[in-house]
Amino acid sequence: MPGQAPVPPAASMPAPRAPATQAHTRDDAGFADLGRYGVLGDGRGVALVAPDASVDWWATPDLDSPPTFAALLDPERGGALRVSPDAEVLGTSARYLPGTNVLKTTLVTASGTLVVLDALDSGHSGPLPWSELARRLTCTDGEVTVTLEIAPGDGLRAWQPWVEETSAGVVVHAGPTVIGLRVTDEATLHVEHRRVLVRLHLAAGERTTVGLVASEADPVFLCDVASIDARLDRTAESWRSWSDSVVWEGPERDRMVRSGLALKTLLMTTSGAIAAAATTSLPERVGGDKNWDYRFTWVRDAAMTIDALAALGLEEEVHAAMRWLLHAIRDHGPDVQVLYTLEGDVPTALEEPDLPGYRDSRPVQRGNRATGQLQLGVYGHLFGAVLGWVERGHVLDPRTQRELSDLADICADRWRTPDAGIWELEGNQRWTSSAMSVWHALECAATLAERGQLHGDGRRWHGEAEAVREWVWEHCWSEVAGAWTARPGTDDLDASVLLGAITGFDRSERMNSTLDAVGQRLGVQGTGLVYRYTGAEKEEETFLACAFWRVHALGLLGRTDEARDLLRSLDHLSDPEGPGHGLLAEMATPDGVPTGNLPQALSHLALIGATAALRAAGEGEQPTTPVDPAPTGRGGVA
Repeated sequence: MPGQAPVPPAASMPAPRAPATQAHTRDDAGFADLGRYGVLGDGRGVALVAPDASVDWWATPDLDSPPTFAALLDPERGGALRVSPDAEVLGTSARYLPGTNVLKTTLVTASGTLVVLDALDSGHSGPLPWSELARRLTCTDGEVTVTLEIAPGDGLRAWQPWVEETSAGVVVHAGPTVIGLRVTDEATLHVEHRRVLVRLHLAAGERTTVGLVASEADPVFLCDVASIDARLDRTAESWRSWSDSVVWEGPERDRMVRSGLALKTLLMTTSGAIAAAATTSLPERVGGDKNWDYRFTWVRDAAMTIDALAALGLEEEVHAAMRWLLHAIRDHGPDVQVLYTLEGDVPTALEEPDLPGYRDSRPVQRGNRATGQLQLGVYGHLFGAVLGWVERGHVLDPRTQRELSDLADICADRWRTPDAGIWELEGNQRWTSSAMSVWHALECAATLAERGQLHGDGRRWHGEAEAVREWVWEHCWSEVAGAWTARPGTDDLDASVLLGAITGFDRSERMNSTLDAVGQRLGVQGTGLVYRYTGAEKEEETFLACAFWRVHALGLLGRTDEARDLLRSLDHLSDPEGPGHGLLAEMATPDGVPTGNLPQALSHLALIGATAALRAAGEGEQPTTPVDPAPTGRGGVA
């Protein structure tokens, strides 16, 4: 039959060979370094490709679906799509095709060189009605005999996978997901109960394509493999066209485009929802227990991502994301939630399936404990994004105006209430960064009211914002620390107070002094890296967004030479030509090894914001947010 080789009896094939040495790309337990994964996306699902070309994670059809492949967290039972040349692998390298999320992995073997091109294919006008993982294998010199192993996992202990031989071809069952295997007639298949082996021989100049087409609770379309091959080229061209639309010129363009492409993998094209990251349970410190599920939409992250996409001139994505966010808030109002599922619901269950976790980092989680928390900071991020959206030419409809007016009143009423803070720590307290964010929310609401975009009384919101500002100025500054502190009554520091410079709460000598204190007490000297708060170094690695917030704040305070030097010290983390492909995780060890979930929206959007701020500073632009050095009747540094 076209596009599918006949299945020989199992006895007609030699026993499957053990994978050849993969040039030290994995440890003895089967884990690869997080900083060497490439990420594929199609506007719905995501896949992560290891440096040895194994697909160790594939969540389909949606980013938050139980993964069909999850060797990233469980090499033994998680499942993967592996590539094993017969000859010893002497070296590997990988890079994205320029301007795309199509990954090219080169395996140099003792017999020849194999190039693997991977993509999650798209259609003519967006995501396909099904999911499609395309792998094109090309021998560029010598000859290569290779085995592809398609071994679905158990969906983080949600099901038992199995393989079926149908009259139309081999089909893999992974819970509710049905996956069709499409190969050329030259391939030889060995079908087992839980996996399929595909044997291929390629001489120099020869190529072939292997495709996995998947549907969830729907019939699966076993299309011709030639169509999959053609869609891979079309997908690459579509990504290049999208990258060309990024409004950014100059030496940072490649870095900014790569960050935009990373954010694009986290934005659901079908709805506008934005995930905080593509993965779950990758540890903040390897071997530790701070392993969260980030496959949700946080209001904070989504709002800041909207600002970053706007900085890149991506109007369609900005509108889709803001529309989705406002509708999710409306559906579960009148108050705003901390996070929503990608379907726009409020998350409920938190599960901890029995998995080994990445390099023995447990627990593995489905769901997130931040559900139901009070985080006052979300108001500031939301209203800041809405004001920016309006300033870029949008007009709020009457219903949204009423709903946001109600939210501004709720914010004004609740600002004295202890909350979990931006870092979602246990035990509610009065956090300085939360109060600064409330000030930002109320000032933005008042500005929107003055422009006729909200129905409420802007004078009330402005007056309450002044009360918040006076409280922070009175209670949250420490002479001993020389800084805005994490909360009143302590000398502990919190890098998130640097957002107060970005929003315009404070750009006085107090913030200058705080920047120095954060660099000295939370920073890793000589690296530009920053821990989130006092004591964080005992249980987690440095937080990349904080490092870029520090750059951003330095630029806004006129310390542009320091900011540029600091940004240069971080360049290796986001180098599109480096081993990490320009993808940023949540955290990094003091020597720059990525940790935590990836790609992390907060890291990429903070990089974009810092770079944009330095460009504006170089062009002589003034901050758009009015800045008073202190509340009425108060001086600068006390």
